[in-house]
Amino acid sequence: MIGLVLSTLRHRKAGFAGAFLALFCAAALVCACGILLDTGLRGTIAPERYAGAPVLVTGDQYVHQDKIKKHKVKHKAKALAERAWLPVATADRLRGVPGVRSVVTEVTFPAEVPGATPGSSWGHGWESAALTPFTFAAGRAPSAAGEVVVDAATARTAHLRVGSRLPVSSPIATGAYRVVGVTREALPHQAAVFFSTGEARRLAGRPGAVSAIGVFPAAGESGTSTVAKSVTAAVRGTTATVHTGGDRGRTEFWDAEKARIKLISMGGALGGTALLVAILVVAGTFALSIQQRQREIALLRAVAATPRQIRRMIGREALIVSVGAGALGAAVGPLLGLWLRDRFRALGALPPTLNLVISPFPLFAAVLAAVVAAWAAARLSARRSARIRPVEALGEAALSGPRTGAARILAGLACLAGGVVLTLVLSSLNTEAASSPVTMLTAIVWTVAVALLAPIVARTAAALWGTLLRLSPVGGHLAAANLRTRSRIVGSVIAPLTLMVGLTGTILFAQTTMGHAATAQADAGTVADHVLGPKVPAAAAAALRHTDGVTTVTEVLHSTVRVGLANYGVQGVTPAGLSRTMNLDVRSGSLNGLDAGTIAVSGTAADRLGVHVGDTIRMTLGDGTPFAPRVIAVYGRGLGFGDLTVAHDLLAAHVDDPRADTVLVAGPAGADALRSAVRHYPAVTVLDQATLSKDRAAAGAEVNYVAMGLIIAFTAIAVVNTLAMATADRARELALLRLVGTTRRQVMRMLRWETLAVVATAVVLGTAVTLITLTALATGMIGSAAPYVPPVPYLAVIGGAAALAVLATVLPARLALATRPADLIGSRA
Repeated sequence: MIGLVLSTLRHRKAGFAGAFLALFCAAALVCACGILLDTGLRGTIAPERYAGAPVLVTGDQYVHQDKIKKHKVKHKAKALAERAWLPVATADRLRGVPGVRSVVTEVTFPAEVPGATPGSSWGHGWESAALTPFTFAAGRAPSAAGEVVVDAATARTAHLRVGSRLPVSSPIATGAYRVVGVTREALPHQAAVFFSTGEARRLAGRPGAVSAIGVFPAAGESGTSTVAKSVTAAVRGTTATVHTGGDRGRTEFWDAEKARIKLISMGGALGGTALLVAILVVAGTFALSIQQRQREIALLRAVAATPRQIRRMIGREALIVSVGAGALGAAVGPLLGLWLRDRFRALGALPPTLNLVISPFPLFAAVLAAVVAAWAAARLSARRSARIRPVEALGEAALSGPRTGAARILAGLACLAGGVVLTLVLSSLNTEAASSPVTMLTAIVWTVAVALLAPIVARTAAALWGTLLRLSPVGGHLAAANLRTRSRIVGSVIAPLTLMVGLTGTILFAQTTMGHAATAQADAGTVADHVLGPKVPAAAAAALRHTDGVTTVTEVLHSTVRVGLANYGVQGVTPAGLSRTMNLDVRSGSLNGLDAGTIAVSGTAADRLGVHVGDTIRMTLGDGTPFAPRVIAVYGRGLGFGDLTVAHDLLAAHVDDPRADTVLVAGPAGADALRSAVRHYPAVTVLDQATLSKDRAAAGAEVNYVAMGLIIAFTAIAVVNTLAMATADRARELALLRLVGTTRRQVMRMLRWETLAVVATAVVLGTAVTLITLTALATGMIGSAAPYVPPVPYLAVIGGAAALAVLATVLPARLALATRPADLIGSRA
């Protein structure tokens, strides 16, 4: 049996090369997704700023909730969006703990300096330098409000030395400080600017609070763990948490910890989608390969080969091909994972402090996935050929269009029913977290149904296109006849093309649908004359209010809160004169009473939370502070402005960076007057609202494009692979056409007509899958069954599919036609 398998592989390299390529791509994709998932599960974040503190005490960065299921209590925790601060009195409590030598408090706030990467430059008080520790290369500690110490990297990048003037922009103030010291040390992923204690507390804007506390054991103590236990006992019952070892990195880079958690869901969703697509593609490739071998299998059955032997032969062929392809794909998978890491970092979705975890597990999983997919696909594809009687086998090999099996039809109908159910479910989902995975699953299930019913679809398409094709004298007649008699192979080609069009359309236009709806709401709801941003300090907003011709200034700040464990986007707005700058489309209640104890809720959020005007919502703000505001209004433009709206000053007191993301200005003042008012804040500019809305919508979409783009690329490779296999296998048929007098030009015209019919059918089916899925998504998320499909990208999807189909058909055909027909017939006799 092994000899027969190896002989088959040796003499049918072209057919098995297609299966090998499909399995190789599948293994590489699964391996890369597995690396992302493994990084999310086991990725470590090394401490930098707190590397010198053996024991670190911070606020609890999680919201906790106990749920009872089947008489069992299950504890769940979700990360907060902002840094949780501690009362300074906690440090006083820790100073009295036995075994503690010293306690060092820390305040952390954004302090942007020239040359530093945005979001990576932080200000601190010099008293917390021991947490690293930092030491002087030159100069002294800051003692006055206008003095700073900079780290070695900042000094080198900005060409600073003792006595230099350094402009610093913080949420509270922007000004120039005199450099009085430069440290020997520098941190890999952040810049450190040290102020005097009083100035640091002022710029942090959190009186009576600290961001972290470092605890140092006394000399002679048995170890860090002993002191950590004592500290834990001392803070029990408070919101403080204790960290040692590698756990300090997670609390220092709490945003990286959030990214690690997101990576788990992203890797799992992307890996699951990739695996489903891979199984579908590999099954189609093996089905086509076995269809091309019907004559060989029929001959084996005729010479007394049993169904079991046929299945074992095909299974071993699949095993040999899949092991090689899986191993090679697993070797390439880490490179693909590194590329994904770099792209996610460039887009800000993955912080540089979180490194990939490359372990043997994703590699083994990739090989196993390739083997299982190949073996299952091969056995299922060979099921009918192995069980058929020898005489019938020879007959079906001669006739290339056997009836579709009842089991396949039933499975296809079951997938159609599943697609209907998923579509109905998707139309009822109104949160992105719930709808995103269901959207992809819905599109895939509809496509699987098309693949299972592909022979029936192909016969129907042949009947529909036949009349048009026969208008072409020779090529069209031949194309129509081939489409009718080769329905199974034509169906195998239609399936991956439909998958490509359907998945590509769903991925692209799900983003455009949501982005267009959010942009439309933001544009319609922004009635201000001018928009300024980004990161506008309170002092700049005050300067705008004193500008001639300005009637209203609305500061807008964004964050997220937790209601229970659910995440909700929230915006903080200046209540005074809000109606002159922003129209939220209030459906009930009024925004006139918006203050520190009230909230406005979007209609979607109100339905999810089951609240109305006058009700109270219990929530947790971004820094962990409990908040129970009263609902005063329900509005309609939640996609454009967020699910929740509170007073700006309230939200600003509970975020890391209280600078407004944007400032809306109403009044007859011109843009030049506004620029003059904020001239001392060079980063603040007058923005175009339409561009701002589109950029904000595109920011989150880019990550999805990169992640799902790999699946689109894999599907495109599968399309080329399948079409090339189908065309290359027709070399003998094309040679026979040449021998009976058909010219090369007529043969190529026949192939082009066939390709046109196949592409048109796949485009219609893929478009139907896209529109059905997106209509359900729009119904649930937007409340309107009107997906937004831009014509130019849609035409690009169709053009790309057509170009790949033509390329994969024409090139193998030209190679086949380059050989003399008699030689080709003789070699295949």
